[in-house]
Amino acid sequence: MTKARRMMQENIKLIDLIIELVDARVPLSSRNPDIDELGKNKARLILLNKADLAEDRRNDEWMEYFKKQGYSVVKVNSKKGGGIKSIQSVIQEACKEKMERDRKRGILNRPVRAMVVGIPNVGKSTFINALAGKACAKTGNKPGVTKGKQWIRLNKNVELLDTPGILWPKFEDQTVGLRLAFIGSIKDEILQTEELASELVKFLNQSYPGVLEEKYTIESSEDNYEVLRRIAESRHCLVRGSELDVEKAAAILLDDFRNGRLGRLTLELPEEN
Repeated sequence: MTKARRMMQENIKLIDLIIELVDARVPLSSRNPDIDELGKNKARLILLNKADLAEDRRNDEWMEYFKKQGYSVVKVNSKKGGGIKSIQSVIQEACKEKMERDRKRGILNRPVRAMVVGIPNVGKSTFINALAGKACAKTGNKPGVTKGKQWIRLNKNVELLDTPGILWPKFEDQTVGLRLAFIGSIKDEILQTEELASELVKFLNQSYPGVLEEKYTIESSEDNYEVLRRIAESRHCLVRGSELDVEKAAAILLDDFRNGRLGRLTLELPEEN
């Protein structure tokens, strides 16, 4: 992480625009606070990625929230290409002042250089591939697939710099860590699957009552672990013949949430911040 941060500091001098991807389900929790510090005086574009997995009206609320802070904002779904076509014109708009300064100094047709940043597993490489229209950045659904920097020339107007995902060194707020674990930005190997799934059950029961009952055809319960047991029963997750495999049920729930199979869900709202 320190190495990636240093590399970012060195490269920030070379760029005109920072394109920051956040996860539309947790737009604030999935922002790296270091980027604001590193990107002072640069044009900024925030992409609400995976917008198809979050509630549409909440996406609009978040767009307003970021626009009020002076960012350009676009809703995108990099996997299916949603919102990608509008990016080029938004980049030009965001860098209008820089291009005007260049023009006055007699510098014409210099491409906008943009750095693509975001925490692990937020979909940077998928976004770059969708924007460039070819597989030029490695993708994977594991955090940390991008290992080093690479320049990608989109066209004569825009060049992109891809960077590895950076997580900040420590979370000041446990809720942030929890939300990032829900969306898969923290490696599952270091987490307690059942504990995490139980916290997700708690959140869903509070914010989206009825979602779990409908999805897994189960009776509701105020006991989070009981809900996991009922999911295990409903999905026939068994060990040694008849014992319920709650850990497997927990993994199913997390996977269903991450892939949008529970419906469009937003984990944090602008008014909470």
